[in-house]
Amino acid sequence: MTSSHETPPATLDTPLELTPADWPSREVYFLMTGLVIPRPIAWVSTLDATGRRNLAPHSYFNVVAHDPPHVVFSSSGVKDTLRNVRATGEFVANLVSMEVVEAMNFTSTDFPPEEDEFTWAGVTPVPSRSVAPPRVAEARAALECRVVETVAAGNGTIVVGEVTHISVDPAVWRDGRVDPQLLDPVCRLAGTRYARLGEVFQLPRPSWSRDVEGTQPGAAIPRLGD
Repeated sequence: MTSSHETPPATLDTPLELTPADWPSREVYFLMTGLVIPRPIAWVSTLDATGRRNLAPHSYFNVVAHDPPHVVFSSSGVKDTLRNVRATGEFVANLVSMEVVEAMNFTSTDFPPEEDEFTWAGVTPVPSRSVAPPRVAEARAALECRVVETVAAGNGTIVVGEVTHISVDPAVWRDGRVDPQLLDPVCRLAGTRYARLGEVFQLPRPSWSRDVEGTQPGAAIPRLGD
């Protein structure tokens, strides 16, 4: 064993040095999802090959390009969402705000494939503009996507989707942009823990020619309040 601890210690008196293979997969899961935080949640709506609806949250999710826009989410194991996107090539990433957090969490139940999570969670399916799977009416924004490719990675499958249509509720729009505090996104942590957005602050992005060139290393780092 090349790791500093054989199992997760109750307290950590020395730095943890871990080769993932030395710990059970479940413990590595809790470590990784405790470190890579906060994570946005894609509330992914899909249809199976017969047209049955499915709705499930995925917190291995992010944007990877904007021209044209692409997003990714990952499914651990082969679940209904992955089977459906493989069958149809389409999905909608509904964004999760605090006002729908309970419904989102409820759709993480291991429903049988024939059960409709929209109905069980009491949320409203509305037609999408560019793909067959419906959007969640109660979501404040939705990204309609066509699958570009799927990539196996460990016990997960990464789904890459090109965004073909974007829907944004007027309630989250201010001064020409989405206001993050109005969007009020749910932040995924580890286990059963979630968080709200919290304090929002700004840091200017430095320019080499304007801010950095000619200074000493460390001297030009932007500071909060500057």
